Order: sequence, then structure tokens, then C-alpha cells
Amino acid sequence: MDIEVADGQGAPHAAVVALESARSALTAVREALPQLSGAELAEVLRLADAVKAQACATQVLVTTEAAHRGEFTSARRGAGSAHEWVLEHAPSLRQGGAGQLASFAVDVAHCTPGGQWSTEGPRAGAFADPQRAEGVVWARVVTGEVGVPLARTMLTEIARLADRLRPEAIPTVAAAMLDHGVLCGVRDVKRVRTRLLAQHGLDGELDDDQRRLRTAAHLSQPEVSEGDITEYRMGLTPEQSAALEAALGPLASPVPDPATGAFDPRSHGQRRAEALMSIVTGHAARDGEVAGPAAAPTALHVTMGLTDLVRFLDLSGTSVPGCPSTTAFGTVVGSTAAGTILNAGDVRRLACDADIIPVVLGSAGEVLDVGRAARLFTRGQRRALTHRDGGCTWPGCDAPASWGRAHHVVHWVDGGRSDLDNAALLCQRHHTHVHDQRLVATVHPPDEFGRSVTWDGTPGSYDIALSRRLAARRRDGERRRADRRRDAEHRRRALDVGGPDPWAGAWARSWADDEDLVAELEAIHDADVRGPGSLHEMPEPAAA
Repeated sequence: MDIEVADGQGAPHAAVVALESARSALTAVREALPQLSGAELAEVLRLADAVKAQACATQVLVTTEAAHRGEFTSARRGAGSAHEWVLEHAPSLRQGGAGQLASFAVDVAHCTPGGQWSTEGPRAGAFADPQRAEGVVWARVVTGEVGVPLARTMLTEIARLADRLRPEAIPTVAAAMLDHGVLCGVRDVKRVRTRLLAQHGLDGELDDDQRRLRTAAHLSQPEVSEGDITEYRMGLTPEQSAALEAALGPLASPVPDPATGAFDPRSHGQRRAEALMSIVTGHAARDGEVAGPAAAPTALHVTMGLTDLVRFLDLSGTSVPGCPSTTAFGTVVGSTAAGTILNAGDVRRLACDADIIPVVLGSAGEVLDVGRAARLFTRGQRRALTHRDGGCTWPGCDAPASWGRAHHVVHWVDGGRSDLDNAALLCQRHHTHVHDQRLVATVHPPDEFGRSVTWDGTPGSYDIALSRRLAARRRDGERRRADRRRDAEHRRRALDVGGPDPWAGAWARSWADDEDLVAELEAIHDADVRGPGSLHEMPEPAAA
């Protein structure tokens, strides 16, 4: 480790002259780049990478030599620490890497006998011993093949595994970790730990490792961060991680727009989150009362104030027909998600394919009523729906039926019935999209492509269809009320025929008033979108 910077009278050492020449040569390369062909550019990049690796190895050797001599200690009037010395003399490492280089160099100096910082102990001379992990890594660091980050990671992993490995296998394990890191990167070194333990570990160590990992697996309680995003911290065993990734992979892939081919705008994280929710809802369905790939997820207990509940169900006072007030909200109770606020739109969407148990509260917060879960689609209906649709019915989506949700074409809260001709399978992503954009579909006999559901992708198409149906229902109610009034008038006139009866007029007026009241109540009932099947049974209004 002897590198002399200057000789005798301060003349530059040959090493310094060589490095200055190399720097000048690299400057000349930059000037020649415009004249190089594509193949020559690739070759220059390869050579520049090799030069960089050698330069990094030289930095390690220089810093280690300085640590061995104690150049940066206060006794030698140096910078005071290896880190400060590196920052002073290698300013490019201020952008990152100075700490790792200094730490590694000091570690080597500690293990090298005869130096300023040398220490006695079991690791003395370790970096010079090819039968030890330190010797394996040092031999490849000085050639530039292995950088400091990979070297430090490998030594950390070996230290964790050393007592669990067969002693004679330690150099082999160290070399395997370095080989994997060179090919796949530093972060991937940890991924081969289990495989190497299985191949070179002491008897029973792998089983102990798996048991330890199982007890270390964890999923935190939810924490609400900025922007009301709920965060979880999770740690999985390799087996659990593999199973999860295998399930997430197909569902988290980007899905271009089928109509335009536009790139999927969702971020990688958003796609994975939505894929995870598809898995969760699908698995929860299999454990519920109604099993099957399109079953409803577990029941939610949602509290709503009586005023909000009325506003949520009363669609007549909203600015957009069929759209519930955005100020109404519900609160989840009875689970680890207790306290989660759901706006009316969320409750409306959940009510489409989930079991909602409403807990109605009075103005003082007292419980006025606890409802019961409304089972939406039966087991047989869900199986038939799976057979009919085969998967998500959104155009261009190939999500399988096993991840589908049974969607009410006419929403359940709008009076839509749980019948097959009011149902369509949608994956989690498109189910949310349909509710967010408030889209409507038509269920029909299979077309030439076997499709039974056609979607109208116009934003707000559901509200338009809903308002037309409500208007048609009101007109129908008004016609029936007028018919009843005419019938009442005919009956009154019939009673007036014959001799005078002082009570006849009063009875006729009372009867007519009762008929008007009945007609009014029936009209209100018909227009009430909460009535079972009221919208579903309503025919499409005739074209104007």
C-alpha cells in the first residue's frame, strides 16, 4: 500500500504524472465525440466505464493507505477524520459516497497489521486472507470489479450469516453474493440470502430461519397521513412476498385505453394499490355467506345522521338529478377502519356491491335504528352472472371473473333490483371508474360477440338516464292521478241521480277526497326512487 506522491525534492511522482496524463486524455475524448460513429461511441462508453472502475479502486487504495498511515489524524495535522479527509481531497464525493469510502477504508486499516489504526483481534489480517470473506471482497475491490457499496453490503450479510454457515463455505458464499451483486445490483444481494443458507447453512438453520421470518412478518395498524391517505407498514416472508407479487403482477399491469390506445395514466403505485384491493375484495368474498368469484365483500357498518340519510336517499333536491348530496357522509364502525369517513358517493358505490348495515343516528347522536345487511345477489345469481359475462364487461378489459364485482346497472340506492338483467361484472378499477364518471349500461341478449352488456362511456350518462326515467315516472303518475279524479267525478255524478239525499253529497265529497289522497300517495310512492324495482321496471321514455 505504498504510494508516494512526491520524491526527494518535491518533484511529482510517476503516479501523479500518470493520473494527470489520464485526465488530459479524457478531455481529448470529449472533444472528439462529435466525430465518432455509433459503434465507436459504444466502445468509448465501455472503456470509460472501465476507467471509472479503476479510478474508484484507486480512490479506495489511496484512502486506505492514508488511514493506514494516520494521515488524517490530529497528530499528523490532517482533517481530523477519514470522512473529512475524503471530502477535502475528493470533492466530487460530496454528492454522495464519501462516507462509505471512508468507513470501508478505515475498516481495512483496522485489520491491517503495522498501521496507525491497526487493532489486534480475530479480524487482524482478514483482508489479506483469501479464505475469509474480507479477503475475497478485497481481491475484487482492488481490481475495480467490485465497488465500495457492494463490498460493504456483502460484508454485512456475511456477518449476519457467519454463525449459521458451514465455516468452509464462507468464501463460496461471499463470492456468490458478489457475483450476484455485480450482475443484479447491490439491493439484490439480500435476495440470495435464503438460497445460500439452504445450500451452505448448518443443519436445521433454514427451518429455523423460516420460523423466525414467520414470526417477524407484520402488518401495521392504519395511519392517516397528509392528504387523508391511509398508510400501512408491512413485512412479509419470502414465501408470502412471492405469493403476493404473483397475484399483483397481472392485475397491476398498465391497461391502455381500448378506444384511443392512450397510455394508462395511473402511477405504478396506484396500479398496485388497486390490484391489492381487487385481491382483498375477491378473497373476502370467498369467506362470506355468498361465495363465488363475484360475491359481495364483507359487510360494513356505516353510521349516518338521520338528516344525511334522508338527503342521501332523496335525489330530488340535488343539482344533478340522481346525484346524492356531497355533504352527506357516513362513518365506518366496528372494524380496524373505525372512524373512517365515507362521503355519500363512497357509500353509494359500496352499496352497489357490498353489504351495508346502516346505523341511523338522531340529532344528539343516539341510535335510532340499526338496519340489517341487504344481501344483494344470491349465490346462484352470481354464478349465472359469472357464466354470462365471463369477466369484466368494460370494453377492452380482460380482468377475469374471479376479480369481478357484481354491479347494479340501476344502482341499488336508486331502487335497482338484484336481478341478472340489472347486473354487470366489473373489475375493481372499472367499477370505481363507472361510479366516478356515473356511467350507465344496457343489458341485452348476447350479441354476435357474446357480449350482454353495452356501456355508455359519456360522463354523467347514468344521471341523464335516471332523470329521464324519473320524469317519465312522474308523468305516468300524473296520468293515473287524473284518471282517478275523473273516475271519482263520474261516481259523484252517479250518486246525484235519484231522489234528494242530504248525506249523499257529503259522502261523495269524502269519497272523492280519499281517492285523491290515495292517488297522491301512490304517485309519491311511484316517484320515490327507493321503492323496490321502481326504476328497474320503468320503461324507457318514448322519443320526443
